Amino acid sequence: MKTMNALTIDHVSLSFDDFRAVDDVSFSVKTGEFITLLGPSGCGKTTLLKLIGGFYQPDSGKILIDGSDVTKVPPERRDTTMCFQSYALFPHLTVAENIVFGLKQKKIRKDVRDERLREVARQVALETQLSKLPSMLSGGQQQRVALARAMAMRSGIILFDEPLSNLDAKLRDQVRFEMLQLQKSHGFTAIYVTHDQSEALAMSDTIIVLNRGRIEQIGTPDEIYKKPKNRFIADFIGTANIFEARIAEKIDGRRYIVETSMGRFAAESENPPQSDKLFVCWRPEDAVLTNTPRGENDFVSHVEVSVYQGNKTDLLVRMPEGHAPTFRIQTAGTVRHADGARVSFHIPAGCVKFLEATS
Repeated sequence: MKTMNALTIDHVSLSFDDFRAVDDVSFSVKTGEFITLLGPSGCGKTTLLKLIGGFYQPDSGKILIDGSDVTKVPPERRDTTMCFQSYALFPHLTVAENIVFGLKQKKIRKDVRDERLREVARQVALETQLSKLPSMLSGGQQQRVALARAMAMRSGIILFDEPLSNLDAKLRDQVRFEMLQLQKSHGFTAIYVTHDQSEALAMSDTIIVLNRGRIEQIGTPDEIYKKPKNRFIADFIGTANIFEARIAEKIDGRRYIVETSMGRFAAESENPPQSDKLFVCWRPEDAVLTNTPRGENDFVSHVEVSVYQGNKTDLLVRMPEGHAPTFRIQTAGTVRHADGARVSFHIPAGCVKFLEATS
């Protein structure tokens, strides 16, 4: 019987010479979860994925799969399968031969191989492509072959190393949904590496944000986006207007007045600020357009650039005084604004978040 946690990373570190690639990382993954390791290039996410797969061994710490210590167990003896960014298909083998390659290496009986081949080919809509070579397939079809090969192994954990990065935007969206459907229907545990924030928000049960080899924040997509822990998270995930701020007044247990280069406004926080000087942020979509400013958290700005995107319009605006930096607000796509137009908007106090000054 499987344990509740499919994977446990316990204070794992790994250095390459003087470079600390993974620095005292700990987290657990429940069976059947879709976990994304998210972060900028060089943050340690792919190194961590290869540690889980057994391609690297940590300098310190432990890796447990289904409660068993696999820290020194080689890749072929772990209950994991890697789905590579480059697909890693054998060009001289047919689609069918690529899918069952790992099963042949493990000396799985032919009748079992054939049964799994039929099953996964149907699941990823490749039944009519089995006799073709990879070069005869589209990028999306090649990605499906790589996914089918991983699924055929029936591993408890599938490791994805930026598997959609080679696809164009429209195909990436399509394959993303297909992968999610397969993961949910089959219940395998997915550890997914990406630097694409929208991909992480769309696909994950839990996101682990990494920076410089360390975990910055762990949470659901909603928590990561709406309650960023620090300035790095707010700036990296989506778009945020971030201002250095000073606490000017405390109204009650969770309501404060802050001074920023944008002006003076109210902020509400579940957690008290750590000092009088800090950073605050709010998202462009938090701004609510108003006809005229009426009071608290109401502002007037001038449009510098308007970018129409169909369902929304992004506005780069500046306060009339001109001393504040530019910032962004977002409106419905049907609302058009000329450059230089006057725009009034309101920021709900609950949308203004306090941030730790440093990560």
